Amino acid sequence: MAEPIAPQNFSPGRLRGSLREREPMSRHVSWRAGGSAARVYVPADVDDLRIFLSSLGADEPVCFVGLGSNLLVRDGGFQGTVVLMHRTRGEMRFEDGLIYVEAGVAAPKVARFAATNELEGAEFLAGVPGTVGGALAMNAGCYGSETWSHVVRVRTVARDGSMHERLPDEYDTGYRHCAPRSRAIGEECFIAAWFRFHPGNSAVARMRIKDYLSRRIASQPLDLPNAGSVFRNPPGDHAARLIEACGLKGFSIGGARISDKHANFIVNPLRSATAADIEAVIAHARMVVRARFGIDLVREVRIIGDYLPTATVARPGGAA
Repeated sequence: MAEPIAPQNFSPGRLRGSLREREPMSRHVSWRAGGSAARVYVPADVDDLRIFLSSLGADEPVCFVGLGSNLLVRDGGFQGTVVLMHRTRGEMRFEDGLIYVEAGVAAPKVARFAATNELEGAEFLAGVPGTVGGALAMNAGCYGSETWSHVVRVRTVARDGSMHERLPDEYDTGYRHCAPRSRAIGEECFIAAWFRFHPGNSAVARMRIKDYLSRRIASQPLDLPNAGSVFRNPPGDHAARLIEACGLKGFSIGGARISDKHANFIVNPLRSATAADIEAVIAHARMVVRARFGIDLVREVRIIGDYLPTATVARPGGAA
């Protein structure tokens, strides 16, 4: 296990970030729907984040959010603190033959940085609609590549403000999955990573990025609020194929609709959907696919927070 980083020049002091109360999370998630967070903190930098985390009570629920591209906050809101990582100044540089990048940096920037510097293998990150921190947390991937295949080590911050460097074997990673092997590091947040990509041709890498982006634009409803792929692909199949085979393209509840362009996307075309609408569509798609194919689709997007009282809105059945 990697050793903790000595907390040099770290002492709790005055916070420099911004704290907001009852902040609508629809402003910070790509679905543009959902409830409010009791508190939202935007750290000024990593040191400010460390000070902030050390000031929280041990029982305070905390959710770290990047670009909000795979997150839904239920309409009753999140009764805890959301930390917005993508607003933190993010650094990216070469270090000992590796690319060091902080968690708040958007993943596509890493793809372009690598290509500009004659490296190949990072191109898939151009198709990840989130930050490096989010890509690490869910082992994001596309076009046959995954984030953790290129990780050499990561830097994390614990709730007491201490920083640590961790190695890949300290995490259980798989398809759209990353979990610490030890409960002791379960509440640590990724704040940076070192990636290794192989030497290559800048022009080839740029062309591959262009091709990936063209394919995304052609196949995904990027012009409408969405959260990317809603379900993981089951072994040997595709969630989109199963959903489309059930005749569910265009199916809607309230303001939420299964995309006509890509069946594994749920869109909020008029920005009128509630979180309950979206969750109900998710539950319906799972139920129909299970009934027809006997396959239980596993949700890729994360759902947090509380339902509104049942007198206000019915809870979607079968949500998980």
